[in-house]
Amino acid sequence: MEKRPQFNEIKSFEEFSKYYWYREELETICKKLGIDSNGMKLELNHNIEEYFKGNLIQKKKRRSESAGARKTGADIPLSLETSLIDCKFCFSQHFREFFSEQTGIKNFKFNADMVATSRKVKEEGDKTFTLGDMLEVFYGRKTYAKYDKSCLQWNKFVKDFCSDQESERFSDKLKTASILWREVRNSTREKVYKHSLLEEFADKI
Repeated sequence: MEKRPQFNEIKSFEEFSKYYWYREELETICKKLGIDSNGMKLELNHNIEEYFKGNLIQKKKRRSESAGARKTGADIPLSLETSLIDCKFCFSQHFREFFSEQTGIKNFKFNADMVATSRKVKEEGDKTFTLGDMLEVFYGRKTYAKYDKSCLQWNKFVKDFCSDQESERFSDKLKTASILWREVRNSTREKVYKHSLLEEFADKI
């Protein structure tokens, strides 16, 4: 079974993608590379992919650091017809309040597909995509870009492990699942729980 190498030993994004990386690991890698280390796993993976292409994505300046800080999305009246690009859409409290008003959800939270959609819209410079379209993405009535669900692999691994009747013999299920997950994570094998892992790594659990 092939073990996960150190990042500096990896030569391509294709090779990098064979292994599972925690968000904290991706953040550390981005910092060492001198590229933007902010965002969700999907965003950090994207930044690392661009790094392998020779594109160094730098950290975006904060409003207080930008010479044009006063002309931001916060100054533009928002409506369902407003272009995502024109209003400089981001996952801030300003836009959270807008969607809260539209949905009636007091503590509105952006979902993963909205994150993936925002990136794609900005990458393609699609000025026709509106806040109304983003609302449709939130409700699942429109698809523009899908979030990479691989980020949820660990949660599913634990769930499947606990569903295995054999897991009942372990007093600390989470610890045992973590040991098995580490073996799977650091290999090129499929990142899923299988009953056969209990026998394969019996000496470690």
